[in-house]
Amino acid sequence: MLKVGDEAPDFESVDDTGKPFKLSEYRGKKLVLYFYPKDFTPGCTAEACSIRDSYELFEDAGIPIFGISGGSADLHQKFRKKHNLPFNILVDEELEIAKLYDAYSRLNILGIGVKRITYLIDEDGKIEAIFGGSEGMDKVRYKQHADQIANFWKLKL
Repeated sequence: MLKVGDEAPDFESVDDTGKPFKLSEYRGKKLVLYFYPKDFTPGCTAEACSIRDSYELFEDAGIPIFGISGGSADLHQKFRKKHNLPFNILVDEELEIAKLYDAYSRLNILGIGVKRITYLIDEDGKIEAIFGGSEGMDKVRYKQHADQIANFWKLKL
């Protein structure tokens, strides 16, 4: 189980636009990785829209945000377009990243897939905070998740 202070496991993927992603390329800046179960579900939509509505705050602070879920790039693009999401969603169709980050769920409300868990990663690539999951400091509050993240880093809302 990953915990605060652990090195965030490096991984490679592509985002919903097909652009390659490598976590290690973000060293030197804070980063948000938020795992969510499924595009277009009520809780996941509320969480994504919470982050969307405060996105400028994170952008101004130089903090990139990436969603991660098990759907295809095409499905993630449709989800982003429908809800005007300004951040990219990483593709994890085989759930390998979810397994690496203790976000894999063999049985949840939606079946096999991804648990709702967010990792805040510091400039050195260490996990600075976890929301959700068994090691999380607080449960993810869908509609206020951006506030939870901003409050942790003491960003002005």
